[in-house]
Amino acid sequence: MTLHAYRWPGALLLLVTALLGQGCANHSPAPVDAIAQAAAHPQRTAAFVARDSWRNPVETLAFFEVEPDMSVVEIWPGAGWYTEILAPLLREQGQLYAAHFDPASPVPFFQRSLNAFQNKLAAAPDIYDRTTLTAFNPPTATAIAPDGSADRVLTFRNVHNWAKSGHADAAFDAFFVALKPGGILGVVEHRAPAERSLAEQIASGYMTEEYVIALAERAGFQLLERAEINANPQDSADHPAGVWSLPPTLRGADGPDRARYQAIGESDRMTLKFIKPL
Repeated sequence: MTLHAYRWPGALLLLVTALLGQGCANHSPAPVDAIAQAAAHPQRTAAFVARDSWRNPVETLAFFEVEPDMSVVEIWPGAGWYTEILAPLLREQGQLYAAHFDPASPVPFFQRSLNAFQNKLAAAPDIYDRTTLTAFNPPTATAIAPDGSADRVLTFRNVHNWAKSGHADAAFDAFFVALKPGGILGVVEHRAPAERSLAEQIASGYMTEEYVIALAERAGFQLLERAEINANPQDSADHPAGVWSLPPTLRGADGPDRARYQAIGESDRMTLKFIKPL
């Protein structure tokens, strides 16, 4: 089953709710109202909220069937865009593991990002006091949650980084270990045309669906569904600085190019749902 995304939030929510209401085997429909309430949390960063029309968090988390009483691992949360939604959603009944960069990493960017994220959690204990911070740096640091404990593992726009480092297989193996049998892996990633070589994918930041599906299947996952929730037909996936030409990075986008890239919006993205077999 494929979901088709339209830029009409109300209609899209109704479409997602109706389709999810059909259910997957052994899963109940996702509580869209609870996810929408978390996405409307007043302490969300205004600049993050401004990206909702491109990142579709309510529809995406509903498609991944995230429920408030689940154990969820968010992989490499960065500045906490999705954390700001997942933490209040899971705080009372569930558990959020934020698998961030390894504090032992020598990479300055990783250190700065992790420190900023730690400060973010400490500044709002009423939201993040029950969020558990773990380290993820495949293939060495992969204990993202207790083995076989997670209902969901979610990763947003990260696969190209592991492909570049040569550790994509180790990353997906770690996801498989952390999930319960029957647990779901949700992947959102920049989408490349099917014919693009792996070297071109890594250089551009856009990965093919075939590559991501093969990674998941090698780790033991089965593909459940693909969705077009985060599709952007205006994106050609062919830009001088790759995906980083587009918002929010806009690398090298000066003068009229800046307006052109802003008009395209964020990247075209695949949204894939995998299951760890029972």
